[in-house]
Amino acid sequence: MTHDLILKGGRVIDPSQKHDGILDVAFTNGKVSGFGKDLKGAKEIRDVSGYIVSPGLIDLHTHVYWGGTSLGIDADEFCRVSGVTTSVDTGSAGPGNWAGFRKHVIEPSQARILAYLHVSHAGIYGFDHRVMVGESGDLRLMNPIDCARVADENRDYIVGIKVRVGLHASGNSGTVPLNIALQVANEVGMPLMCHIDHPPPSYEEVIGMLRPGDVLTHAFRPFPNAPSTAQGTVKPEVLAARKRGVIFDIGHGKGSFSFKTTRAMLANGFEPDVISSDVHKLCIDGPAYDQVTTMSKFLCMGMSLNNVIAASTVNAAMALKRPEYGSLKVGSLGDATILTVKEGKFDYVDVVGEHLMGDRKIVSEGVVLKGKWWHPKRTGKFPKVAA
Repeated sequence: MTHDLILKGGRVIDPSQKHDGILDVAFTNGKVSGFGKDLKGAKEIRDVSGYIVSPGLIDLHTHVYWGGTSLGIDADEFCRVSGVTTSVDTGSAGPGNWAGFRKHVIEPSQARILAYLHVSHAGIYGFDHRVMVGESGDLRLMNPIDCARVADENRDYIVGIKVRVGLHASGNSGTVPLNIALQVANEVGMPLMCHIDHPPPSYEEVIGMLRPGDVLTHAFRPFPNAPSTAQGTVKPEVLAARKRGVIFDIGHGKGSFSFKTTRAMLANGFEPDVISSDVHKLCIDGPAYDQVTTMSKFLCMGMSLNNVIAASTVNAAMALKRPEYGSLKVGSLGDATILTVKEGKFDYVDVVGEHLMGDRKIVSEGVVLKGKWWHPKRTGKFPKVAA
């Protein structure tokens, strides 16, 4: 068999196969076509010895409706910088402006984009430096009928329904927007992702309404509405929700990740199911920066490298109900991220301004996207090997 591309000699960490060791990975026609030692027969071979090869990173919480919303960033540039081969946009667009997002951003993008569709008509339309309007605070903007129709008609890209609740996102509407969004999710048979910020509603109220397979994002946020108690234990409602199958996602962002909360949760053995950055215009220059920086914070706080990668690959794929993502199994999507873990002193900051001096930093060094080498600026670092 002749492959299109072989990555040779890297340390392959693929939690979907519980593999961590030196292997070659091959790609053909946009899919993984080989996984083993001493693979041969390829049009192009890249020497990645000394580097980590993981499945293409999935960022489960991004905002990439570039030009369509004031918070959107460019998914292709994000992929080049942070190794995220699949950006999952979480509610930037609603049923009223989905068509533009699909036609002008998702379809032309080289990097993969999937989306949760917002139940609010125009999605997150008022998130900016000078204008900050919570779209769920005006119930006239809730559009469940069109949301269900658009989600059903666009299942190739739409993976679920999004809603934002909390004082900033929904004012005094409490759980009403969440209830509406759950009705849509039930109607179309999709999972829901729920944002939470300051009360009302409370953390406990929100997770009590979520179903197995639904995602709570901003799960390790600071007080108020943190998942941990003042005594440093995990709230019993949180433990019950995990047992029920609710998925806990980080969604770092501008205001939703705390070192204090994370220390408490990890000390109790409660690791996040999914690590995501919630990257957007207001946090891409800090405190979130990108996916690999968010992953690095968890590595420095005690999560193993394999678990950090799992939370950014196979676990995210399972949340999306797309097992062909986040894996290097033969037949999976042909995406891979080449990483290194730098050692030194690195200053990390959370959303409340606490600094943590870490000793390691995960860095994206290259990308394979849809079975092709996709990092022209760094081609020299990974020389071609004679086939």
